[in-house]
Amino acid sequence: MSATFDLNERPDYDHVIQTIADYTLNYRIKSKEAWNTARNCLMDTLGCGLLALRFPECTKHLGPMVEGTIVPHGARVPGTPFRLDPVKAAWDIGCIIRWLDYNDTWLAAEWGHPSDNLGGILAVADHLSQKRVAEGKAPLTMKDVLEAMILAHEIQGVLALENSFNRVGLDHVVLVKVASTAVTAKLMGASREQLLSALSHAWVDGQSLRTYRHAPNAGSRKSWAAGDATSRAVRLADIAMKGEMGIPSALTAPQWGFYDVLFSKTNKDQKLKPEDKRQFSLPQDFGSYVMENILFKISFPAEFHAQTAAEAAVTLHPHVKDRLDEIDRIVITTHESAIRIISKQGKLANAADRDHCLQYMAAVPLIFGSLTAEHYEDSFHEANPVIDRVREKMEVVEDERYTREYLEEDKRSIANAIQVFFNDGTSTDKVAVEYPIGHRRRRKEGIPLLEDKFRNNLATRFPGQRCEEIFQLCKDQKVLEGTPVHEFVSLFVI
Repeated sequence: MSATFDLNERPDYDHVIQTIADYTLNYRIKSKEAWNTARNCLMDTLGCGLLALRFPECTKHLGPMVEGTIVPHGARVPGTPFRLDPVKAAWDIGCIIRWLDYNDTWLAAEWGHPSDNLGGILAVADHLSQKRVAEGKAPLTMKDVLEAMILAHEIQGVLALENSFNRVGLDHVVLVKVASTAVTAKLMGASREQLLSALSHAWVDGQSLRTYRHAPNAGSRKSWAAGDATSRAVRLADIAMKGEMGIPSALTAPQWGFYDVLFSKTNKDQKLKPEDKRQFSLPQDFGSYVMENILFKISFPAEFHAQTAAEAAVTLHPHVKDRLDEIDRIVITTHESAIRIISKQGKLANAADRDHCLQYMAAVPLIFGSLTAEHYEDSFHEANPVIDRVREKMEVVEDERYTREYLEEDKRSIANAIQVFFNDGTSTDKVAVEYPIGHRRRRKEGIPLLEDKFRNNLATRFPGQRCEEIFQLCKDQKVLEGTPVHEFVSLFVI
């Protein structure tokens, strides 16, 4: 009988891990559009976090694990008095950013919210900036934060272009963990070897399932999952900075690597045929493409596949609001991803279930003419049974062109159309919206509204003079970039 054994020759780091590390350490951002968009993204992301502080289900998670803990040079959580270690601060900042499903979005084979990475970026940068000043060194500046945002957006977004983690049951926050690990390690001063180690641990780490995003288990974990991921990234980066050895073939190791365990088709005995093996596709070089093309949620705190449906519903509201009892059926024409991810029938269990239901996100603006975070709460839903009556009359159908153009590089549309048919045989026009107002194609129209959104969100937490000081600083690209991180974050402390 012949013996079997593992060949114990330590390989070079996987190509994908090296590519991410070299991009993170060496890429120089030249795109003026990317820098400007990152500034707008910073405003919008922080504003979303401030708005979330109005909701007790969010704020119950915030603060130190041990009450009264004092952390020297602790990272601050915007809109709160908390000063925490960078790992917990990253969790808290990531939690408030994502809580209302109102921050930016990236849609491709995988989707996600690249501004989730700001949780780790801002926590680490604030702590390091304070620490450096205390040591008599120059602080980090907000340009360092914007750079890290652009890099993190790119890593998460390019990995998402052709690699569908949701189709193998994994949540997109794995990409938040990987991107945040890369950029926070860089902020910490990682060498190439340290960065490679950190990234390998991010891939080998346990990865979240999408269970909490789908019926019948949809719930509020989806609102803090990204905070958890960006926090874990900070921890892994710190471990690597202490000299922890890496795991070179974290992705490609036969049987034990990420590809074989989590990304490939498996049969009952876990043996993989060559045709079942899958590895990542990187269809383009890392640059600044993702930040330049990021999708902002400007008008509605709603899962992005439904943004244009909500916009179409608002348009139809005046023609429908007085005829709700006369509705025979409502046809929503959409794209395949929306059908697969957010089309739901039956009872919706909680706010997190409702803000991921295409029919609910269309019904509310049809009836009321708007869609806000409060519209998902139990109290509002229970007080308005008409929502479910309207929802029950909805039919969802796919338009193959919508599906195709959703994935086309020069379009990236997120199209929806709604038409309402009445019992007397009449109908509304079919209102189609193919590009949401937060799309790159609508930047000129969208950015003034994005700024209004930021002003409104600031006003939920700060007095008028402070709101204006923050807004004017965030509007000035040059001044913002030169502002020390700890001074910027100080403006957001309660």
